[in-house]
Parts: sequence; C-alpha cells; structure tokens
Amino acid sequence: QVRLLESGGGLVQAGGSLRLSCVASGFSFSSNAMGWYRQAPGKQRELVAAVSSSGSSNYVDSVKGRFTISRDNDKNTVYLQMNSLKPEDTAVYYCNAPNRKLAGIDDDYWGQGTQVTVSS
Repeated sequence: QVRLLESGGGLVQAGGSLRLSCVASGFSFSSNAMGWYRQAPGKQRELVAAVSSSGSSNYVDSVKGRFTISRDNDKNTVYLQMNSLKPEDTAVYYCNAPNRKLAGIDDDYWGQGTQVTVSS
C-alpha cells in the first residue's frame, strides 16, 4: 500500500525558511523521480520541484534560487528546503511521483499534505 507522509510545514514570516520532509512507502522509491507540489486556496495544484532517481533537479521559475529539493534513498525520504519565503508561497505542500503510472501509484492518491503559511 502506497503511503506518502509529509511534514515540516508551519507559520513563518516573509524571508524565513522551512524544511519539508516526505516519507514514502509501498513503491520503489529509489527508482522513481519525486516531486513537491503545492496548492493554494482557489488555485490548481502545481509541481514546484522535482528530483530524478539519479538526483538531478528542476524547479518552477517562481521558486528557482530559493527552494532546493533533495532525496535520501536509504530513508525513502524527499526533502524541500525553502528559503527566502514569500507570502505567495502560502499553500498546502504535497509530495508525489510525477510519473505516478510508472511508480505504480493511483493517479488520485495524495498524502495529507503539510500547510505552509508565510506572513508578510
């Protein structure tokens, strides 16, 4: 059974930092790319960062230079270090595999997410 457990969110002032963690189980974590997504109120969920199975990463323009995604395959965990946070980063953050079909994850499966709130 696939499980994705996100943690590390919270309330932070603009300019602050947070580190999110996501522990995965139930699929071959080390063989799959992983990503961090976010969904702000009234907006669609978007992929903000992804890391390949080999560790290469890419980011949406709005977070480049501020966010860093990494993974620890021994711990089945993916991280998102978020620095220089802005109020527009406020959202619920989720992790998942960008290619859920390849990973064997149901297309509609998401963890509970972790709330990030950035005050101005």
